[in-house]
Amino acid sequence: MQARIAVLPGDGIGPEVMAEAIKVLKRVAEVYGHSFRFEEGLIGGVAIDETGSPLPDKVLAMCQASDAVLLAAVGDPKYDDPTLKVRPEQGLLALRKGLGVFANLRPVKLYKELLHASTIKPEVIAEVDLVVVRELTGGIYFGERGRKTVGGAKVAYDTLLYSIPEVERVVRLAFDLARQRRKPGLSSRRRTETKVTSVDKANVLESSRLWRETAERVASEYPDVEFESMYVDIAAMRLVRYPSVFDVMVTGNMFGDILTDEAAMIAGSIGMLPSAALGEHKPGLYEPIHGSAPKYTGMNVANPIATILSAAMLLRHSLELEQEAAAVEAAVAAMLKQGYRTRDIAEEGKQLVGTQEMGDLIVDQIQSSKSKFEV
Repeated sequence: MQARIAVLPGDGIGPEVMAEAIKVLKRVAEVYGHSFRFEEGLIGGVAIDETGSPLPDKVLAMCQASDAVLLAAVGDPKYDDPTLKVRPEQGLLALRKGLGVFANLRPVKLYKELLHASTIKPEVIAEVDLVVVRELTGGIYFGERGRKTVGGAKVAYDTLLYSIPEVERVVRLAFDLARQRRKPGLSSRRRTETKVTSVDKANVLESSRLWRETAERVASEYPDVEFESMYVDIAAMRLVRYPSVFDVMVTGNMFGDILTDEAAMIAGSIGMLPSAALGEHKPGLYEPIHGSAPKYTGMNVANPIATILSAAMLLRHSLELEQEAAAVEAAVAAMLKQGYRTRDIAEEGKQLVGTQEMGDLIVDQIQSSKSKFEV
């Protein structure tokens, strides 16, 4: 396969963790006989510094012409003032809009070697292997908002709007993902059945009633996938108390924003968690969920695994290279099993390594991981 991949290192530790993900992708291309062309662009604070824009037009055009986009991190403390008209985060929002990505996928998988990194009891989280699908471009974050005076009192309002097509497309994506996760032999998932849980607040919100009606109708098209609807408050509680019961969760923008952060804490370190943002067409956008961590820039201590696993999601979802994606994930698991740790997941008795060393170790494992997933 030949593929064109846009690379956006961004700010802070972004270039460091991106370098390791690129090393892994190059090794995958070598081992499996693919040709990946990498094109680098500016985004975030570094883009503002150089061009005045957090996402230059030529960089967006490059991304739109690519098969996939890999982003590391956006954010710079010198732009933290919320009154500034131009800020790094605007580049990410513009990129999502420009690519037309409407669904954010955040997988949460527990490695048994890291069970004690979480504050939740190991026996509660040992079997966790779930994905939260968050609708990304609609809902209350994009509805009409403002302030006005009513009856002499100042009020503020935000409008939560969802259309049937918006709900249909993200719910259908969740069901397709559930089917994909069931494929035998290409995943280390512990569960064989598939289930989609649609999360809403249909007992209170009219927009959630529309969401639930639409989700139930789409579910009827997938009789092979178990389906349930759940109120968001119940989902939040069960995500902490019984997280292993979930497979694929799908929900609206605001609920997804909150639940994905809650789910991320189950894993113990955000340095381990990747994400993908997908639309109806290529390219998809892939990035770790962590920030730019500027205080660690240049120290070779950042955990590159979230970015490497984001690259694995890129292989799976945009390039449809399931075996290659599974081999990368297996290489990560092998390094953890062998006792290598970056600082954020360090444990007594384990071998502490830096950003570059962890990347090298995973690269070296790709070849042996390949044989495990050949079919």
